[in-house]
Amino acid sequence: MIIKSFFTNSIGILVSRIFGFIRDLLTANILGANIYSDMFFVAFKLPNLFRRIFAEGAFTQAFLPAFTKSRQKGVFAVGVFVRFFIFILFLTLLVVLFSPFVTKIFAYGFNDEQVANTAPLVSINFFYLALIYIVTFIASLLQYRSHFAVTAFSTALLNIAMITALLLSDPATPQDTVYYLSFGVVAGGVLQVLVHLYALKKVKILPLLIGAVKYRKTHKQNEGEKKSFYKNFFHSVLGGSTVQLSAFIDTWLASFLATGSISYLYYANRIFQLPLALFAIALSIGIFPRIAKLINRNEQDEAVKLLSKGFWILAFLLCGSALGGIILSKPIINLLYERGSFTAEDTIVCAQVLSMYLLGLIPFGLSRIFSLWLFGHQRQKEAAIISAISLGGGIIFSFILVYPLGVVGLALANSLGGFFLFILTIRAFGIKAFFGIIKSLKSALLILALIIEAVALIFLMEILNAYL
Repeated sequence: MIIKSFFTNSIGILVSRIFGFIRDLLTANILGANIYSDMFFVAFKLPNLFRRIFAEGAFTQAFLPAFTKSRQKGVFAVGVFVRFFIFILFLTLLVVLFSPFVTKIFAYGFNDEQVANTAPLVSINFFYLALIYIVTFIASLLQYRSHFAVTAFSTALLNIAMITALLLSDPATPQDTVYYLSFGVVAGGVLQVLVHLYALKKVKILPLLIGAVKYRKTHKQNEGEKKSFYKNFFHSVLGGSTVQLSAFIDTWLASFLATGSISYLYYANRIFQLPLALFAIALSIGIFPRIAKLINRNEQDEAVKLLSKGFWILAFLLCGSALGGIILSKPIINLLYERGSFTAEDTIVCAQVLSMYLLGLIPFGLSRIFSLWLFGHQRQKEAAIISAISLGGGIIFSFILVYPLGVVGLALANSLGGFFLFILTIRAFGIKAFFGIIKSLKSALLILALIIEAVALIFLMEILNAYL
């Protein structure tokens, strides 16, 4: 079951990321790394920031354990959905009304003209948040029924919509192109909602939501469940927001650096996110519902066994990805982006940024799987404190390293924050329990495999350098 759900999510994410890289390739080719690409990435980052804080990470982490324990699942789910959706609509209205002010906060280094040109893009992109919340809510219900395929593959629709927008924009000016891209984001969100609504009907979860009819009569019976959920959600927001706040601070600091710095962070982070999503996120999504159910039934040993299996799969894949990515960072950037407006000088800087990001791939990925233990036990408050401490460490390093290393220092600071996160998460999980997992022959085999891979990758790099 773990392998099946892992591969379903991984293949879906891989398909999405392939389309995502095609999108990035076209974006780099058409816009390059300049003020127009910086403008769009600032506008696109804003809904993604709130999406990952409110809709995806925090919501799913708090919703699934609470939904599993709920005695009136349909009533509970509908009540939560309505409240959150109203809040997100209100938040969207505020962002649209005060878009210049919001833009200035997220890109303080922009001058007045750049802020004025970016503000409309921020307004358009932010409508994606409400759409992706609907997707996330339905996806949580589908995960409960061990149905992962639609959610895994649906993200490709966003990338396809943006690719279509880029193709339609040719031969528009760069300023018009970023508008095409922004409307493509909204169109992609609509497509994702439609396929999730179809899946909801297909797997016959709709009868579960009929409890909405009884909502007014039975809401008092769910008050304790809802209070517990909102408390855990609040803590999940604090914990989940740390990574996004770190990205916001990086963007804010990069806006003071040379033009293109925001774009370098974006392009490199997109590659960094591929193995993180393909392996860590896919595996976490696949096993979290089962871990939550096992913990709810007080089958702790079985939950640890499942976590251990996930750890070894993830450790091997992440170590290989980090090693390969660092050694081959320049050829990767060259292959994906160096064409059109993206120059050889851009490749050098972007490859350096990518290498610094990849240093944090292993701690970030492994932290995610061990945090499932905390979420399953509804220890979201503890997870939030851990994330806050790691965020604080990352921010301190960002301010220290941005002066001597520039945009490369921001990526390195991000990775150092990941090591803080990993150490503290293992401490919360239990150091003795952690050593019980890694104390086996698998550790030696993993190290041997990585040594062999390192030798092979160095040899491959020498061959590629001869032709690049």
